Amino acid sequence: EVQLVESGGGLVQAGKSLRLSCTASEFTFERAAIGWFRRAPGKEREVVSCLSLDDGHTYYPPSIEGRFTISSDNAKNSVYLQMNNLKPEDTAEYYCAAGPLSYYCTHMTYWGQGIQVTVSS
Repeated sequence: EVQLVESGGGLVQAGKSLRLSCTASEFTFERAAIGWFRRAPGKEREVVSCLSLDDGHTYYPPSIEGRFTISSDNAKNSVYLQMNNLKPEDTAEYYCAAGPLSYYCTHMTYWGQGIQVTVSS
């Protein structure tokens, strides 16, 4: 059974950085997509980054572009989200997800439990 486990969340001041990690078990890091999503209180879940493991293509929505970076370490079956210049509006539960090959992580099959990121002003 595929399991995704996130780590690295917490409380941080605005302008600071955090790095989230996601370790996958029983999941092959090829011909698939893996990404990060978030859900803020009272809002819909949204994708914040997507990595196509087939060709390394990355996607970020306009609100994220330039501040977050997704990367992977296939040998460790891990994917990371480096978040810089964090803003209070980045406060949310962050989820790691994996699924079929996609540039935009549109149909994710497996989800982590989520991890809280809180950015104070």
